[in-house]
Amino acid sequence: MQHENPASGTDEWAASAPANEVEALLGEVDQLRATVVALKDETLRERAELDNQRKRLARDVDMARKFANERLLSELLPVLDSLDAGLATTGDDASALRAGLELTLKQLLKVAGDNGLAVVNPVGEVFNPDLHQAISQADPAGAEPGTVLQVFQKGYLLNDRLLRPALVVVARHDD
Repeated sequence: MQHENPASGTDEWAASAPANEVEALLGEVDQLRATVVALKDETLRERAELDNQRKRLARDVDMARKFANERLLSELLPVLDSLDAGLATTGDDASALRAGLELTLKQLLKVAGDNGLAVVNPVGEVFNPDLHQAISQADPAGAEPGTVLQVFQKGYLLNDRLLRPALVVVARHDD
């Protein structure tokens, strides 16, 4: 049995089709329309939820970036207090000033170490171009060729990644 497309010539089709078949098809159309409306609503809700999630994530990333150094800086506050106290003391005793500076440096290095910073001070070690930058060579007696003789500026690693190479003087190779 061949029927016309219900979308074109609906009246002719409806007249030739049995009433219960027409009612069933109209009921199915209504059901499909309701499904489409529900799907549209669900899609809009999901889009809104994704948009809210994206905004929330952007806010979280912004806050994390803004306060990323909070722990480090709060740990540096006692070091700053020590420097302030050292500068506030008056007197001509250079040994007390030196002791205060050494203590402050020790505090600062501890805070830095607790946050992943390691000092590269390679005196006596073999020159490593991945960690050291040679600025000159020297011919000292008794030193192994290629060893670091002097450090002009210490290097630093941050969580095992080079932050700054150590500037060094290296023992010359005998050629």
